[in-house]
Amino acid sequence: MKFLWSPASHFNLANLFTMVNITAGLLATYFITQNNFVLAVILAWIGGAFDIFDGKIARKYKLSNEFGVQLDSFADFLSFVLVPVFLIFQAVYSTALSGAWLILASIVSIYYVISGLRRLIHFNINTDAGEVSKYFTGVPTPLGAILLWLVYLSHAYAISHALVVVAFMALIGWSLNSTIKVKHP
Repeated sequence: MKFLWSPASHFNLANLFTMVNITAGLLATYFITQNNFVLAVILAWIGGAFDIFDGKIARKYKLSNEFGVQLDSFADFLSFVLVPVFLIFQAVYSTALSGAWLILASIVSIYYVISGLRRLIHFNINTDAGEVSKYFTGVPTPLGAILLWLVYLSHAYAISHALVVVAFMALIGWSLNSTIKVKHP
């Protein structure tokens, strides 16, 4: 079991937590295709919890490595970019919009995905394994996902129009690569 505590291991404890995040994101995607949005959101939050712990474990036990940085970004892309966009598209756009409005929602969804991917790639290029800064520049993808969940909930329970959701998705997508400073927890 020494591999769990080795920074050189691809299967160290921190990376295993990241793999649980990936598993939760994949399962959430499946449940979105089944229109089981409640379970998908629960799984996304579970993935988020494991995302918090993987970083804390990596720093506490000095398990950070380049593989872990890349794996974490893949997990973030799946759980905090693709899953919320897919959820909103399936739960909101595909049921409430049609024609040109659905095309606009599709373009904004693609914009959000590309913005999230760009942010994660930029972060990987400019960060060393184990390094933690005091502030993020731009909204981190987990916070972007939380903001999208709030937008989804406002649509589901406050009966906001689907085009309001599109506008907020565009704004949050922009914020991922903005110069906004967000304190690192």
